[in-house]
Parts: sequence; C-alpha cells; structure tokens
Amino acid sequence: LHLQVVKRSLECSQPNESNQLLFVKEGGKIDCPGRSCSNNTETKVIWYKDKRAVSQRDRFCVENGTLHICGVYKRDAGRYFCDRQIIEQGIKLTIRRAVNVTVISRESRPPMITYPDVNKTEEVELGQSHTLTCEINFPYEANFSPVVQWYMHYGGNIENVTLLPMGQQHQRMNPTEWVKVTQTAIIKEVTLQHLNNTYTCMANNTLGKSSVTIKLKKKIKENWPWLVGYPIVLLLVVSGLGIVLHVKWLELQLIYRSHFKRGQLDEACETSSKPLEVLLRQVLEDQWGYRLCLMERDVIPGVYTSDVVLAIQRSRMLICLLSADYLSNNNAIFVLESGVQALLQKSALRLLLIWTNKATAALIQPDLPTQVQRALKVLPRMYWTSGQAVRATSDFWKSLRKAMPDHRMKLVSLIKHQ
Repeated sequence: LHLQVVKRSLECSQPNESNQLLFVKEGGKIDCPGRSCSNNTETKVIWYKDKRAVSQRDRFCVENGTLHICGVYKRDAGRYFCDRQIIEQGIKLTIRRAVNVTVISRESRPPMITYPDVNKTEEVELGQSHTLTCEINFPYEANFSPVVQWYMHYGGNIENVTLLPMGQQHQRMNPTEWVKVTQTAIIKEVTLQHLNNTYTCMANNTLGKSSVTIKLKKKIKENWPWLVGYPIVLLLVVSGLGIVLHVKWLELQLIYRSHFKRGQLDEACETSSKPLEVLLRQVLEDQWGYRLCLMERDVIPGVYTSDVVLAIQRSRMLICLLSADYLSNNNAIFVLESGVQALLQKSALRLLLIWTNKATAALIQPDLPTQVQRALKVLPRMYWTSGQAVRATSDFWKSLRKAMPDHRMKLVSLIKHQ
C-alpha cells in the first residue's frame, strides 16, 4: 500500500451536501455539488442511491455529470451520492458529495385557511392590545411569495374597509408539499368601536384566494378560578401548620406553659451547681423570703427517685443551674427531665434555666434524652458568669426577681447536685 500526500488545490468553496426539490410526474435533474467550479481534469461521475448505482437504471441517465430523471415518482425521494473521479497532480482521486432529494406533488388549488374558523368570535379585553392570527396552508409554488393580509370592515360593511398593521410573517415548509404561513395583525388598544367591526383574513396565490371573517366580543371575567384557588391555598396552609404542630408540639407546649400559665401551688424547687448555689440560697431565703428544697437536706437517701418527683409536684417553680458538670450528672439530668414532664402534665409549675456560663449552652450532648435536648432549646433562660461587672450583677438579680412567682409561698424548694 503506497500513501502519497499532496497539497489540496481541488474544489472551490462548496458544501459537502445539498438539497433538491422534485415534482411528481415531471422530469427533474440533480446536480453534483462543486462540480461546476473545479478546474481539475474529470474523468467520470457515478451516482448512487441506497448503496446502488442508478446511472444505468430506467428513467435515469447522466449527462455532463448531472443525473436526469425522466418522470419522477414518490419513491425517488431520498439521499443520493455522486462520486467524481478527477486527476490531481497526476494522481487519480474520487470526490464524493451528497444530495438530499424531496419529491412533492405540484398542487393546483387556492390556499387553505386552517385558523381561524369561519364566523369565529374572539374574546378581547377593553383597553388592552389584541393580536389577530391567521394560519394558511399554501400549495408549493416555485418562486412564489405567499400573500396574506388582515382587513377591518367598519360596522361590518364590506365596502368600508381598511388594512390592519401586519406583524412579521412566518413560513414553514411541510414535507407533504405544503407551505404553512402564519400572519398576525395587531390592534394596539381595543375599544367599544372594535366590537362593532368585522375582521377578514385573506390569502392569495396564482390559482385563487381564500378568506375568513371573524368578530370580537368583550371578555367576561370569571372569578371561579379564585373560588377554587382559595380552598387549595387554605388547605396547604392548614397542612403546613399541622406538620409544624406535629413536629414542634413538645416545644410549643413548653413555651406556652413556661410563659403564659399561672398556678396557686405552695412550693418551689431548685436544682443547682456550685458556686452560685450558696449565693442563691442566701438571696432567695434570707432576703426574698422564699423556702428552698435542698437535695442533701430534704431528700432521704435510698428513696431519691420518689422524693424528687414528689418535691417537683409540690413546687411552684423549678430552677436549674446548668453547667458542664450538671449535664454530665445522671441524677441532675433525671431532675431536669422530671421537671419537663411535670411542666407538660400540669400548668402550675414554672421552669427556669440559669446557665453558669454562656459557653456551656454549646455543651448539650446528643446522648441526652431527646425530651431534655428539645426543652433546653426553648425554656426560659438566664446567664450568670462569675466575676461579672456590678451593673451586670444587678441586672441579673432584677431579671431573676421578675421571673420568680408573683407571691411568696410558704415553701420554696432547692434540689442541689454537685
């Protein structure tokens, strides 16, 4: 096998394929693309269709490289190839080009209007613009430009007519020998006078013309879609609220019972951690007159669980002093969880969280009971930092005083965990 590379100087600027339109029962010819502009010596042109040579078939013949068909049929449509054998710098080359052939029937009839229908009435809105649309099928005619126009007849009088402003015409070739044309006309602002007129779409070709006349009427606004839309929106809103209530029901209960409910029980409970516990005991008992319940003082060893639950049930308020040690103490977590459950079961109890350092709020561990984790995020809270300024200390005690029960009870309990 010998391969020789030469500088390409053959062919002028021509596409590798072309399109050709032929008509049924008429003679036709198919030119080989690029042949007319070649300066090279051409020895032979062979035409193929469906991988078979057609140059020697009946009704087919080749003259000067052009394929001639005597009497075209629908089956002659398809993709043809022409192989041209030329000599370039002493080397014999074959150039192949493709031609896509479409075969249609030459119809001899006027155009057919497919839209709008005869005597159609279109709805319009007063004060708004309106577009009139006319769609027509034209039989294919070579070198013919379809003519489509919209006319307005004043008061329906055929003789009193004016041409409407036209939009851009759109054409689309149909493979079944039709040319589909769409022509629009625009009414910039619809008035009552337009409702008294008629409008005609007229299409012409060399064989005749077709027309369709329509009228306009005022559009009546219907409100029923809103009647359907409102229940749907309401249903979505109710469904969304239902999902939120289902997911956040515990948090909503805790928020409501912590902020809005009041009771008339006699006792209060406090769980704490040092160093704030001593200071709180002095302020609540000695200065403010509340009675506290201390774990080491008021709970009998060995019956811890039942005494804690009973003390919380008798209390008016449960105050938890939270720290890293508190959150890692199982007994302290039990007290907090019991307080949350009591808050959900009765309206008298109030629960207040005092974080001994703001940073400890980030110490909520995922291994804590789920109910406790969710409660820590929504329950009322205060922050105490040792060594804080005098003004900040004063603000803390003022806030705590406001959070305490409105009336001092004869017993305020303190439950302490170290």
